[in-house]
Amino acid sequence: MRAAKKEISINAFYANTPGQNWIGLWSAPGSRAFEYTSLDYWTDVARIAERGLFDSIFFADTNGVHDVYQNSPRAAIERAAMFPMNDPLLLIPPMAYVTKHLSFGVTANLTYEPPYLLARRFSTLDHLTRGRISWNIVTGFQDSAARAMGLERQRDHDDRYDMADEYMEAVYKFWEGSWRDDAVVRDVENRIYARADRVRAIAHDGKHFRVNAVHMAEPSPQRTPVLFQAGGSQRGRIFAAQHAECLFLNGFPSRKTAERIAEVKAMARARGRDPAHMKFIMMATVVTAPTEAEARDKFEMLRQHVDAEGMLALRSGLSGIDLSREISTRADGRAPGNGINTLAEYLLSEGQSLDRLKDYANFGPQAGRECFVVGSPTQVADQLEAWMDEADIDGFNLQRSGEPQHLIDFADLIVPELQNRGVYKTAYRDGAFRHKLFGAGDRIPDGHPAASYKAW
Repeated sequence: MRAAKKEISINAFYANTPGQNWIGLWSAPGSRAFEYTSLDYWTDVARIAERGLFDSIFFADTNGVHDVYQNSPRAAIERAAMFPMNDPLLLIPPMAYVTKHLSFGVTANLTYEPPYLLARRFSTLDHLTRGRISWNIVTGFQDSAARAMGLERQRDHDDRYDMADEYMEAVYKFWEGSWRDDAVVRDVENRIYARADRVRAIAHDGKHFRVNAVHMAEPSPQRTPVLFQAGGSQRGRIFAAQHAECLFLNGFPSRKTAERIAEVKAMARARGRDPAHMKFIMMATVVTAPTEAEARDKFEMLRQHVDAEGMLALRSGLSGIDLSREISTRADGRAPGNGINTLAEYLLSEGQSLDRLKDYANFGPQAGRECFVVGSPTQVADQLEAWMDEADIDGFNLQRSGEPQHLIDFADLIVPELQNRGVYKTAYRDGAFRHKLFGAGDRIPDGHPAASYKAW
């Protein structure tokens, strides 16, 4: 008997900015991306995603302007390369208010905020969304952001992750260990809201952080939000194996993606975690229409609006490598940048020149190294299923293309096709985000390091 196919998880990839992954598409006919300062725009996006039974809307974020390209922010500013960028956290409550099941992932940089404040902010969001929140853990990659925070430059890549490990220990203590589940009694007769003997201060005295405080928020539905992470470097994979419940991948062919997933699962298992409590989500661009010809026409139209200089500014900022110049490796054979090293690491491992990074200025599948699908609903569904099988992934993070028509097209054309094949849900599972994803309850599972700090 043939094993049942895995259900496909779909998330919408956004940032609070007019220009995100494909720079220039804000100018395409019908795009509403420049309405990013409007609350109506974001609540419309949330309603569309929930109509399509998406698992979540996932927000990327940065804390600084992309100024690596030509050693200047000019191109990023002029071409709207993730600039201007507003705070994504403020969008979550109104989007949650107009939806019932759609969940939300939000990027927050742990380098520039004390664990005490971040823990309270995510507990608040978990309460306001009734358990539909996740945190994409990032350590930062921009010197421009470091300078904005009063530093000369960011920490070295691996040092950021060393600090992040301790940071996670601190927030786990707040979320899981400060309040007992039975601390809140709401005793109206005696006017006692919470039992003080069931709430304790968290004491943490480490290399990077020193904390002695009671968590200000009472236990939220999930306590610890669902934990996302996108680090693809060797050090990032170690961090993901320790902490991530969902890991985003990008820029690799299906074969290499499967290898990476197998590696992270083995690392997680070695740390006492059950890989069944992890999901792996691939970045994807989908351009579809009722017929292949219409989809190809749409692709050609969109391609004309992707801005090459804006793309180079974005890719330079993400990698920390100025793509306006000839690129060479460091003396130790590693990539010269101190940013997101995934693509550079892959190219070097494949014996390719780092100049291939410049290919990412074009709108397209980047020589087969990522999931970029153009076609009719049947063709798109075929390719998504092939990626699921070949790469051993759990779903896709849909990148913006023709905003927000790409969500409408996916919800109206692709979702019914996937449902007919039995690989996409026909209704949401009740419960918090973690239970919707894994079906094993709202709280962090045993075996995850956060569980060791659960309240006494």
